Amino acid sequence: MPILRTELGDVLREARLTQGKTLRDISSAARVSLGYLSEVERGQKEASSELLASISDALEVPMSDILREVSDRFATAETFDEVSVMPTIPDTAQELLDSMPRR
Repeated sequence: MPILRTELGDVLREARLTQGKTLRDISSAARVSLGYLSEVERGQKEASSELLASISDALEVPMSDILREVSDRFATAETFDEVSVMPTIPDTAQELLDSMPRR
């Protein structure tokens, strides 16, 4: 299961990089220290709703779009959690025979 602050940081970083802006550009516009913004993007700090609103404004991206992208990522991760990655290996020959489709 993903961690909220990590996914949020990834979405914010992708939005910033897509626009070709630097951490300094966004930190200045959002009035947050460059170091703190960097930590938010790396998922090391939790962003308050007020800070997230400031960063969203600086990115000129609605906060709802950012939260929607984070939500979509969580939904995808939940789907992967439901999928069995490793097949079940039968312990006995009888279990193997029982698991095979009948003709």
